[in-house]
Amino acid sequence: MKAKALICATALTAICASPGAFAQVAGLQPLGGTVEQTNALLKGWSVRRALVDEPVYNDLNDKVGSIYDVIISPDRKATYAVVSVGGFLGMGKHYVAIPVDHFEIRDGNLFLAGATKEALKSVPEFEYNKLEKATKPHKVKAE
Repeated sequence: MKAKALICATALTAICASPGAFAQVAGLQPLGGTVEQTNALLKGWSVRRALVDEPVYNDLNDKVGSIYDVIISPDRKATYAVVSVGGFLGMGKHYVAIPVDHFEIRDGNLFLAGATKEALKSVPEFEYNKLEKATKPHKVKAE
């Protein structure tokens, strides 16, 4: 996976650096970003590819759950990871929100120190804000 990302990043860099490539200019590229933003994008993570559905392990190397979602705060920072615990074939899963700074990454795997399935199931279940749709930016209808 890392090799694939490196190949894609290298190819994108080569295309952007080629003589025929044009630099993005702020204000002229309504959907693009600045060169600095594009460079930051190349160094960033895809939540969907790198985190969602990835297993979470404890200190004993036991799988205690999987990442279900990542919550982004209004200041644009990832603040919580929603962990899916237990269940079978999508039934009986328990979702808990854990602050992202509680996780460690070791050898490309996510670890949650001291966690067990039982301890995570005892945490009150995470529920999405029922007002979430009301607080989202309004969608613009095409005319």
